[in-house]
Amino acid sequence: MIRVLLVDDHPVVRVGLRGMLESADDLRVVGEAGSGDEALVLVAAVHPDVVLMDLRMPGTDGATATARIVERFPQTRVLVLTTYDTDADILRAIEAGATGYLLKDTPIGALVEAIRAAARGETVLAPPVAARLVIRMRTPAGEQLTPREIQVLALVARGLSNAEIGRELYIGEATVKTHLLRAFAKLGVNDRTAAVTAALARGILDPFR
Repeated sequence: MIRVLLVDDHPVVRVGLRGMLESADDLRVVGEAGSGDEALVLVAAVHPDVVLMDLRMPGTDGATATARIVERFPQTRVLVLTTYDTDADILRAIEAGATGYLLKDTPIGALVEAIRAAARGETVLAPPVAARLVIRMRTPAGEQLTPREIQVLALVARGLSNAEIGRELYIGEATVKTHLLRAFAKLGVNDRTAAVTAALARGILDPFR
């Protein structure tokens, strides 16, 4: 019997997951948590084989909770289940020690199989997530945007002018233009709108922030 802990800040989601997972003869939901902090307490109390972890929650987020669980309870596998598939979210979760990364539109049959695989210690990735990781690995380090370039693009996405971005980041307008030109070259685009569109498509910018 595979013991599963559900971690999601939406009770309705947890109820739905519990009902679907317990239809499998070899899965048993042994607890539910609404935050990363609650998850840490419950992992210590119920010792699940697999934690089904959401990423964005109040307080301690899923990636931070994952890192702490993996450090303190190395026999427990963490399988991320989220709606977000940006490069930043994926990398944070994998670097934190997650065994797998799935999206919430995963069919129930595939989710059950993923939990079984995670319990065996196998890595499980949703196809879009695997594709993003492959693209990122194939991108030379020199072509990746710097944190400052990403900052500038995020402010462009909010509609700020170069002068406004300079004031926001305490840098000169000429420096803002330099960051933008370098970002354009790395993204293979020629203007601000195309740069933001490309960055969103590649998961470099988060559309929800």
